[in-house]
Amino acid sequence: MTSPRSLTGFAWLSVAAAVITIGLKLAAYILTGSVGLLSDAMESLVNLAAALLAVWTLFFAAQPPDEEHPYGHTKAEYFASGAEGFLILGAAVSIGYVAVQRILEPRPIQNVETGLLVSVAAAAVNFSVAQILLSAGHRYGAIVLEADARHLLADVWTTVGVIAGVIAATLTGIYILDPLVGLAVAANIVRSGISLVRRSVLGLMDTALPPEEQQLIRAILDRYRERGVNYHALRTRQAGMRRFMSVHVLVPGSWTVAEGHHLVEELETEVRKALPGVTVLTHLEPLEDPRAWQDLTLDRSAADGARGTTGH
Repeated sequence: MTSPRSLTGFAWLSVAAAVITIGLKLAAYILTGSVGLLSDAMESLVNLAAALLAVWTLFFAAQPPDEEHPYGHTKAEYFASGAEGFLILGAAVSIGYVAVQRILEPRPIQNVETGLLVSVAAAAVNFSVAQILLSAGHRYGAIVLEADARHLLADVWTTVGVIAGVIAATLTGIYILDPLVGLAVAANIVRSGISLVRRSVLGLMDTALPPEEQQLIRAILDRYRERGVNYHALRTRQAGMRRFMSVHVLVPGSWTVAEGHHLVEELETEVRKALPGVTVLTHLEPLEDPRAWQDLTLDRSAADGARGTTGH
């Protein structure tokens, strides 16, 4: 499995892109005086903060497990992606605020051609880096890189909308179009921010693996039924780039401990090959023991109490 620390290079690439685009967009604003281009530059400041946060998160997530964090530190990624979501929402609010001010006091736009060329260059930088980060995020299962990529793509759409607003305002002389387009782009950014916050909350709540990955695990387990083996209490969860699953494996009571151990080792190896990086925990039980079929709940103590009150 790829270490979070080995992915920090991608995060530093995002930092470099943010610094470059901030300079380009501020230059475009100074040239034109467009509120849309100013708002675009403000969002890139958020991009820089988010990129620096991603660098810290990947470094922290790479720390090895310890006594206080025996399952590692990879959930730090969810805090970063959630923070990025809130930063995106904050950028949208700031854009909306400036846009409303310009709606109340419309102003002409200067040096349109030069300003737009600079903005297009900034958008091209963000789009290229976003594609690299998105690909790496999907390849390595790094939600913080994916969050950073989507943040940059939101910035690209902001720039596209702003450019459209500047062109429309210049061609028609209706300068209120510039801030109106800024408001529309801010609404789209809000949607992106809410999506990131939602994913982060689900990750912190130990949400199960995606259905297709669960189905892959079940397909492997089902093949062992042909050997007289059963299973239940399958549970999965994800923590950043790490995935976890646990399952109770039921084998014939006549088997020796060694036979049962060899089987679960074989099963765990097969699951890890199908889902690289997954941590597999198995609990071996005899098929014939009725108690083996009474431990399906996560809270075993509650289940034991319930059996005691019903006389089981």
